[in-house]
Amino acid sequence: MKSLVLCVLSFIIFYGIESKSHPKPSCGYPPSQWCRSLEIAIECGVQKQCMELNATRPDPEVPQVEISLYYESLCPGCRSFITEQLFPTWVLLKDIMRVHLIPFGNAKELPEENLFSCQHGESECDTNMMQACIISAANHAAFPVIYCMESSADVLNSAKPCLQLHAPFTKWETVESCTKGELGLTLMHRNAINTQALNPAHTHVPWITFNGNYTSEMEDKAMSTLFTLVCSLYKGVKPPVCTGAMKKLDRSFC
Repeated sequence: MKSLVLCVLSFIIFYGIESKSHPKPSCGYPPSQWCRSLEIAIECGVQKQCMELNATRPDPEVPQVEISLYYESLCPGCRSFITEQLFPTWVLLKDIMRVHLIPFGNAKELPEENLFSCQHGESECDTNMMQACIISAANHAAFPVIYCMESSADVLNSAKPCLQLHAPFTKWETVESCTKGELGLTLMHRNAINTQALNPAHTHVPWITFNGNYTSEMEDKAMSTLFTLVCSLYKGVKPPVCTGAMKKLDRSFC
């Protein structure tokens, strides 16, 4: 299997576009989970493709590029960065990069009232907490949910359908309970502490760090050419999608 085919396959598996092996009707997993384990791959009829994809994955001994995004859920610039740069880059390079999402941004914590004050109003505070709870509950499946929300016209009210679509094994009741209870406040307090501990202190959002470090030059590149930046920062053998090497595909015709 040519390297380009495997790059395309990773995109196919994530979005659920049809490949040579169609998922079986009994497959109860979303496309993003098809290669999560051998059992799931067999059940969904994509064992061969997943094995080929895994064979091209980078050396696990080489550290991934760590990207931390400090953001606000209703900030237009943050939403654009997530939907136009961060998520598309992650789809293609998720084997060599790791994304940390910290929804808080320019919010203020009001500890005496167990409340928060947010730049874009109360709705943003509710959405920040909703996303913090989703990140906690859905774990590795959270980023597609956040992307789905940020792509929607109504970010907060899209949370439930986005969760059901991209993380169907995370119960909505778990997330809802988090937003209404002590856990949600704890998660947002932690995000506040992490945001306030930034050095240098953040002056705007989105605020982007690479491997724990911030520079305005890196952030400028990230806002327009994040894919290229991640490829350049990765210290291991570049994945085929980074090199852009085009190879002749094995083709068949009907």
